[in-house]
Amino acid sequence: MIFRNGFLCLVAPFLVSSCADDDTPSNVNESADRAQMTISYPDTDTVEQADEFFGVTVSDPYRWLEADVREDENVAAWVAAQNEVSFSYLKSLNYREGIEKRLKTLWDYEKFTLPTKRGERYFFRRNDGLQNQYVLYVQDGAGAPRLLLDPNGWSEDGATALADFAPSPDGSLVAYLVQDGGSDWRTIKLVNADTGEALSDSIEWVKFSGVSWAKDGSGFFYSRYPEPEEGAEFQSLNHDQAVYFHHIGDAQATDRQIYARPDHPEHGFSAKVSSDGATLVVTVWVGTDDRYEVVLIDLDDTAAAPVELVTGFENDYSYIATADGRHFFFTDANAPNGKIVATPANVGPDGAVWTEIVPETEDVVAGANVVGGRLFVNYMKDVKSSVRMFSLNGGKLGEVSLPGVGTASGFGGEPDDNETFFSFESFNQPDTQYRLDIASGEQQVFKQPEAPFDPDDYVVRQVFYPSKDGTRIPMFISHRKDIDLSKSAPTLLYGYGGFNISLTPSFSVTRLAWMEMGGVYAVANLRGGGEYGKAWHDGGRLLNKQNVFDDFIAAGEYLIDEGVTSEDRLSIFGGSNGGLLVGAVVNQRPDLFAAAIPAVGVMDMLRFHKFTAGRFWTDDYGNPDEEEHFANIFAYSPYHNIRDGEDYPAILVTTADTDDRVVPGHSFKYAAALQAAEIGDAPHLIRIETRAGHGAGKPTDKIIEEYADMWAFLARHTGMAPEIE
Repeated sequence: MIFRNGFLCLVAPFLVSSCADDDTPSNVNESADRAQMTISYPDTDTVEQADEFFGVTVSDPYRWLEADVREDENVAAWVAAQNEVSFSYLKSLNYREGIEKRLKTLWDYEKFTLPTKRGERYFFRRNDGLQNQYVLYVQDGAGAPRLLLDPNGWSEDGATALADFAPSPDGSLVAYLVQDGGSDWRTIKLVNADTGEALSDSIEWVKFSGVSWAKDGSGFFYSRYPEPEEGAEFQSLNHDQAVYFHHIGDAQATDRQIYARPDHPEHGFSAKVSSDGATLVVTVWVGTDDRYEVVLIDLDDTAAAPVELVTGFENDYSYIATADGRHFFFTDANAPNGKIVATPANVGPDGAVWTEIVPETEDVVAGANVVGGRLFVNYMKDVKSSVRMFSLNGGKLGEVSLPGVGTASGFGGEPDDNETFFSFESFNQPDTQYRLDIASGEQQVFKQPEAPFDPDDYVVRQVFYPSKDGTRIPMFISHRKDIDLSKSAPTLLYGYGGFNISLTPSFSVTRLAWMEMGGVYAVANLRGGGEYGKAWHDGGRLLNKQNVFDDFIAAGEYLIDEGVTSEDRLSIFGGSNGGLLVGAVVNQRPDLFAAAIPAVGVMDMLRFHKFTAGRFWTDDYGNPDEEEHFANIFAYSPYHNIRDGEDYPAILVTTADTDDRVVPGHSFKYAAALQAAEIGDAPHLIRIETRAGHGAGKPTDKIIEEYADMWAFLARHTGMAPEIE
């Protein structure tokens, strides 16, 4: 399956009964009013720190807050003081306890992930409802599933997760990746799928890597970084990744290095064994933009030199599969919306000889697989899924019937499999898994959740609105059917707008709870994402980044102009790159919003590239150390553009102490600057989670507590009075 290389992607979109009209009783938010009136922010020290950028002196008085909270007692004390104030305020809010209770009820249903088939076995993850982490099961053919790995016992606080897994070709062993405390670092371990017995193998310092097995099952390929210096693992830049082969039963120290580029320490590698087992396909990346080089390594002839199939980092070339003597790739070379091409597997001295298999269309390719002797190509048509089938020579074989308007994903498997599996979801429909018989086209439900709500009680519609420059932007609007939008409803507007990430219709319990409470949930498909291909992405990155903020502001203005909501009932939310989005638009239009939640955001745009994975993001943001980009970046950096004298909306900044994707210093400095500024009386708080990271692996109980806090905060500041116990 092709993939998108989005290191900033955060799965943070979201909830319970009716909203208040303008005659809300005066005592509804009385306790919250008392909490707001008595907020006393902790004192935050400043330092004399300034940097020179191309003749511009930039002050950075909170630089000391960049230090690792685990290593610096002053930062730890600041975090404790901020959390004491924030949690005291949040716990005082009306509805907060009821929202948490309702979230638990809505969350408590059985959930599944798509199965992975190896040999005659199926591997899938399941959550019985409120388990902190999903559990891995194995099923032999049509037999009963049996538990293989339960990460819920791996740590006392539930914050150690099963990040990913990869069964061996015959399904006898499973390599799995362990994530602790939300960090991006992974440890690879092994388990016997027959007995459940753990093997002694353990591989450390793995990041931004999967596992790809040799066809004989003797071991697997993976990518890792050198061990960082003690105390620097959560902040130091990631350099010198290399591809290794691990032989089952051996110590990590004996793993053989397969491919590296020591002369280019900034390069990263994704290694995939070809479908026929003869070739290791190494995709080389330098950042988050989908521009790759591709190297082929002959696995049958270890003396053969690597073959450079694609060079130059000019286009996206993503490996799909090897079948019929050809390597199949997705590419956007001369095709901004994407196409499928192939080259002979036995690459000659002249390199790749590309043949176009599926040409570019007006719809954007979101994914592709070769399964059962045919191509499954997943398209986005106005941000909604359409899956089409082709022969391996490009002949049209029809479409896969989908159960509605939403997002389909999956269609994995091997070129000779007789079945594949896919999932389907939308804003009001939980993720359901289907089995597709490839020869007959017959579909069967494989796993379907029994959620404690009726999807028919909700409406999902798509609208289009003009941005500042006239560009037509799509937006999904979802809410309960019985909500009277003519009365201006509390509304939550969500956006991302970056790194070629597309916000397609998807289901979330937290999102449903917001709608059940009487809120409107809107998702704006901003430029910078991948919804309309390369041109859409390019339209919102580098020197075009302001377009993203204009698109989001225009979405808010549209919702107000259409009477869906009003300035005192409109809130905004975004995570990671979306946290940057929220911080930037609050600075640019503080009058437009009642409340804002910037989550794990990139807030200091002059120093983002100095920590962990931040250097990759210059593909989307530009490099602030280069004069061409500095002025543009500095103009929207949330930390540097807080406007004294303006009345700002209520703001709840959220981050986590183990976030080594967007280090928490971004949020710490931004929150300190907010609290020091003269920007009105609304609360400007920061909520700092412990033993959590950028989002992945967070235990269910922490997620429920966090969203109860956030929704209670938004309810208070958008005039929502949900009918909950």
